[in-house]
Amino acid sequence: NRFVGSQTMAERNSSFQIRENMEVHCGFYGEDPGFDIDEVDTAFLKTCKAVVTTCNFGGGDDIYQPIGMSDASLAKVCYVAFWDEVTLSQMPEDKRPSPDTRMAGLWRVVVVRNLPFNDQRRNGKIPKLLGHRLFPNVRYSIWVDSKYQFRRDPMAVFHALLWSPQAALGISEHGARRCVYREGKAVVAKNKALPAEVDLQLSQYQAEGFPENATFNGHKALAEASVIVREHTPVTNLFMCLWFNEVVRYTARDQLSFPYVLRRFGLLQLNMFPVCTRKALVNSIGHRQKAKPL
Repeated sequence: NRFVGSQTMAERNSSFQIRENMEVHCGFYGEDPGFDIDEVDTAFLKTCKAVVTTCNFGGGDDIYQPIGMSDASLAKVCYVAFWDEVTLSQMPEDKRPSPDTRMAGLWRVVVVRNLPFNDQRRNGKIPKLLGHRLFPNVRYSIWVDSKYQFRRDPMAVFHALLWSPQAALGISEHGARRCVYREGKAVVAKNKALPAEVDLQLSQYQAEGFPENATFNGHKALAEASVIVREHTPVTNLFMCLWFNEVVRYTARDQLSFPYVLRRFGLLQLNMFPVCTRKALVNSIGHRQKAKPL
C-alpha cells in the first residue's frame, strides 16, 4: 500500500524490540501516500498543543457538538473533526463548516482528500492512531469515535485519567469480554469483519502463544477503543505506530490487535479505566448509517 509501504514479518518482529533509536513503519510512506490535507489546515494543526479529535469518513455519522467544557479549556484545546468529501457533501447544510472559518460549531473541520484505503474503517484509523503524525506540536489528545458526543472538560479529563494516575495512555476496558479469541468470534458473528481475515490474525497470535485471557497490570487487556486519552511521548507514539501496523496487516477491528501489541510492547504507563468512566465521558448516539467502501 502506498500509505504504509510493505512491512515484512521480520520488520514487524523487529519493531517490538524496543531500542533508544528505531526506524518503524508508521504510515505516510513514499512521495504520494494519500490522506491529503491542504496547506491552510496543515498550518492550523501545527498550532494545537492539546486536541479533542474525531473523524467521519463515508458520511456515516452526524456531527455532535461537544459540551461540558470550561472557558479555560476552550482557550487551550483544539476540537478537530476530519471529514472526507463524501461526508462534506452529505452533511445537512446547517451543520457544514463555514467556508471562511472552516468551523462547524466548536469543531474545526479538516477535509481529507485522496484517502489511501478502500475500507473506510481503516482510513479512520489514521487520525485515531496516528494523531502524532497529524498534530506535530500536540502534547495531549483525546480521541472520540464519531458516534459519540463528548461531554466533559478536556483539561479535567487529562487530570483524572493521565496526570493523577501518572499514566501516558488511558483507554477503557472492554465491557462484554476479556478473551480476544471470543471477541474475534463476536466480530464475525456481527458481520464486522470477514471470517478468513479474523482467523488469519488470531491464528497468528495463537501460534505466538498469546493467551486467551491476557491481562496487563492486573486488568484485562481487551479494550474498547472508542475513547482514547493520551500524552504524545516517544513511547506512546511508538505504541500507536505498532498498533496501526497490526490494523493494516490484519483486520480494521482495532480491539483485536490492542491486547497483542500491549503484551509485546510492555513499556506503556497505561490507565485501563472501567466502562462506567467511558460512559461518563460521552453521550452514545450511534451511527446514522454504515460507511460504504470507496
